[in-house]
Amino acid sequence: MKILITGSAGFIGYHLIKKLIKTNNVIIGLDNINDYYDLRVKYGRLDYCGIRIQNIKHNVLIESDKHENYHFIKLDLTDQKNLYQLFKKQKFDVVVNLAAQAGVRYSITNPDAYLQSNIIGFYYILEACRQNKIKHLIYASSSSVYGWNEKMPFSTSDNVDHPISLYAASKKSNELLAHSYSALYNIPSTGLRFFTVYGPWGRPDMALFSFVKNIIEGKPIDVYNHGNMMRDFTYIDDIIEGIKRVISIPPKGNEKWSGENPDPSSSKAPYKLYNIGNNSPVRLLDFIEAIENKLNKKAVKNMMPLQSGDVPASHADVADLIKDINYKPNTSINEGIEKFIDWYLKFYEKK
Repeated sequence: MKILITGSAGFIGYHLIKKLIKTNNVIIGLDNINDYYDLRVKYGRLDYCGIRIQNIKHNVLIESDKHENYHFIKLDLTDQKNLYQLFKKQKFDVVVNLAAQAGVRYSITNPDAYLQSNIIGFYYILEACRQNKIKHLIYASSSSVYGWNEKMPFSTSDNVDHPISLYAASKKSNELLAHSYSALYNIPSTGLRFFTVYGPWGRPDMALFSFVKNIIEGKPIDVYNHGNMMRDFTYIDDIIEGIKRVISIPPKGNEKWSGENPDPSSSKAPYKLYNIGNNSPVRLLDFIEAIENKLNKKAVKNMMPLQSGDVPASHADVADLIKDINYKPNTSINEGIEKFIDWYLKFYEKK
């Protein structure tokens, strides 16, 4: 297969490419390499996969000097003309769309970035898939879509009409747009709601990154909602294994789906939603304690109120993931944090 992975210089995209380049598939990575966070991390990910910074030019497909089945192109999803030309020329079988403007809090201060990348950019991806008869579109959604829902665990069969951030609303819109294209044009599409992903090469704007950095430097860490938070932290390798398995299982229309009692997780169209989470929520204070234990250093905690756009708890129902692809994430917090900190110390030791 020939697979396009957008957001390939990002956290999840990088790890997915690292996994898939070990297969017989031809992989093309796409990223605009924006400066939302530390570019050293993005270029470091690209470098690991054999894409050298000095070779990168806009809209030029370059070969990895480590993996003959991997190529990279610097391109923005909103560059409609060049995106469509890429699809037409490369004739992809599968598209994994991970490119997006991330971050709940950033969406409050910079909403335009989310409208452009997450909505306009995603629409162009859908149109390119339609024009080129893509066999399976997989795209990143988010646990943020559950918004003000309180019934736990969160199920993909739950109504998610009350998002509380523009980021969450943009991801919900992706699911709606994907369904309309699946219904109109028979494009098999699978949306993956990721739950608080963490691990080596993670995003510097995520809590784990700032917690580790500040604890090492003896600086206070901001603990929101006074520590009364529960998160279904999911280790990156578990996320990647889930995506890898989903790629080879394009959805079919659900013959049992009923418009009288519509299940949001599936459809008469070839459309499916999955949660990918650890299914084992952890208290934020326990998460911080695991970091302290690994670093052998206590955090100075600055207790803060709940931030706008944040939810106090998340918990993934992964029953469909287990039933359909025989997979359940299971990496423990202690194991995942240990691996992240080992990477962090090694990466920044070189800087």
